[in-house]
Amino acid sequence: MTRLVELEETGPRKLDPSDLDDEKGDIAVCQCGLSESFPFCDGSHRRTRDEDDGTTYVYEDGERRAVERVVTADDDA
Repeated sequence: MTRLVELEETGPRKLDPSDLDDEKGDIAVCQCGLSESFPFCDGSHRRTRDEDDGTTYVYEDGERRAVERVVTADDDA
């Protein structure tokens, strides 16, 4: 499965000690692209548990829908 993710930032976010979770003591970085506190994980990945392999999804306004796979020129190389 894949997800289309739209990002607006143009640079990295540097982590500092204030980014540590006081209870857990760790930093979890989002890898699904759905976190409301991106680049940090907020547990939103749980919504992806029943995604099917080979399907591309878009999450908008709290809803998930399957879409046709997006192909770029680089995919043909």
